[in-house]
Order: sequence, then C-alpha cells, then structure tokens
Amino acid sequence: MPDIKILTETELRALVPLDLSLVDCIEQGFAALAGGSVEMPPIVSMGIHENNGEIDIKTAHIHGAESFTVKMSPGFYDNPSMGLPSTNGIMVVFSAKTGQVEAVLLDNGYLTEVRTAAAGAVAARHLARAEASRLCVIGAGAQARLQAEAIHLVRPLSHVTVWARDAEKAQDAAQDIANELSVDASVAQKISEATQAADMIVTTTPSKAPLVLKGHLKQGQLVIAIGSDQDNKCEIDPALIAAADHYVPDRLSQTKVLGELRAAIAAGLVPGDAPYQELGDVITGALPSYDATSSLTVCDLTGTGVQDTAVATLARQRAEVAGNGTTIKS
Repeated sequence: MPDIKILTETELRALVPLDLSLVDCIEQGFAALAGGSVEMPPIVSMGIHENNGEIDIKTAHIHGAESFTVKMSPGFYDNPSMGLPSTNGIMVVFSAKTGQVEAVLLDNGYLTEVRTAAAGAVAARHLARAEASRLCVIGAGAQARLQAEAIHLVRPLSHVTVWARDAEKAQDAAQDIANELSVDASVAQKISEATQAADMIVTTTPSKAPLVLKGHLKQGQLVIAIGSDQDNKCEIDPALIAAADHYVPDRLSQTKVLGELRAAIAAGLVPGDAPYQELGDVITGALPSYDATSSLTVCDLTGTGVQDTAVATLARQRAEVAGNGTTIKS
C-alpha cells in the first residue's frame, strides 16, 4: 500500500488562497470539460430533510491526469443557529493508475467554498460587461463574501449591494466586504432595489422559492446563480430563465435536474431538450458573437466534480513543493 498524505484545513487555506491563479485553475477545468477530456458522472445527492441538511458526492477524472478526486460535501442549514458552519466536507485523492488512496484533504469545506467562488469569477470574466463594477449579492453567508472577493479579481468593483432576509446579517456582510475589498458597500431593503443598479447579481442562498424575479432585471446585466444545487431549491424566477437572452449552465445535464433550469422546465417555460452552451463552451469560444452590453444573461452554477479534482490537484502540487502535510506510512 502506498503512503497517504494528510492535509489539514489550516495547511490548505495557506496553500490555496482565493486568487487569480485559482480562478485560472477552475477555468481550465471547465475548458477540459468542454473539450470532452473529462469523465464526470452525475452527482450523488441525498437530502437529510428532517434536519434541513443534504450531502453531495462529486467526482471527475481529467484524461491523462495522475489522480482523481472524490468529494463529500454536506450542507446543514440550521447549523449557524448552533454556532456551526452550514457547510463541511472532505476530499479523497486516488491514483488514476492503481485506484489506491494517495491523499486525504481535511478541508472542512474550504476548498469547495473557494472553488465555488472561483467559478463565479470565471462566469463574470467571460459573461459580464468589461466595465461592470457594481455587484448585487443576494445572501449574507460565507459564499456571499467569497463571491464578492472572487468577482473583484476579474471585474474590479466600485460598489456592492447586499440583500438578505436578516437585515443585521446583511449589514455585517456588507461591512466585511467593504473592509476586505476597500469598496463602497450598502444594504438594500428590497431585492428589486438591490438589483436595479447592479451590473452583476450573484445569488448565494439555499432558497426553495424564487428571489430574483423577471421584472427585477434588464439587458446588460449578468445573473450568477450559485445556490440551487438540489431538486428542491430555486433562487431565480423560472420566467427569467425563459426570458434571458443567454442561459449558460456549468453542466447542462446537472442544471436540468438540480439547477435553476429544473424549475423552468417543470413550469413548462423551457423545453426539457433545449440546447444550451455550457460555461466551458463559452470559455473555448462557442459564443463568438456574444455581446454582454445588450444581453440579459443567467449563468447557472450547480458545482461540478471537475472543479473539485482541479482544486485538489492544485493543492497537492503546492503541498509537494512546500513540503506540507503529514505522511501516513502504510
């Protein structure tokens, strides 16, 4: 049996900060997916409904890579009331040649958080107007803050507006974003008010009912939907999906059953076999005539196994160079 490398959350936070190199890493993963060089099965997803929880298991193998990753990611949304984070997780890295365990990444959900934020930045880089600088964030949790931080890397922000059901949490998030990014940040009382002046809107909640409505938006805006990754979630008005000039999923087969597209299909507003270009296709040039200035665009990000394999690979490479981690001898 080979030796196994153990990396802790503290080590992984130091090795993989949320920066442009991580955004580029996740972008390359999406491009590989579009190029057909990735094996990525459907997500295994299970709800723990009596405790407002869920767990997702995601994996992918990039052809030619020496290893692949399996990620287990729970989300329990009542945890903050008990002083616990709502997300958690672990990644296990296997040899693509032998199937032996090579590493265990005890990230407690950190790598999922930053790779999700990086995907939002990839969407903003390719789908937002070049001059876009005003961001609306729906939600006030960790991902709300991280999305603002990530998007700021590719579209420098001048103002961030935060809306959340809990006004006090929204104020805390706005203050944290202002302090972290040195930008103006404010709290909106209504979602329509929050979205009205924004160039980009990012939704980061586990909502089961639409929050952002068709009438809230206009041409030239980009909506990045992060929260819907279960078949009972929905942050975006299904009518908005049908009305958008462009709908861009991270993985079409996933968004049909877990993402915002699921609700639009269920409502009969979008045919179940409607063809859409995925984010990886956009990265590799599938929308050469795309005009962000005149388009209302929705990017539906449900989270993909290729993102997990990409970020885990980056973490392991950096750990080897830095000599980090604890080795368990077989």
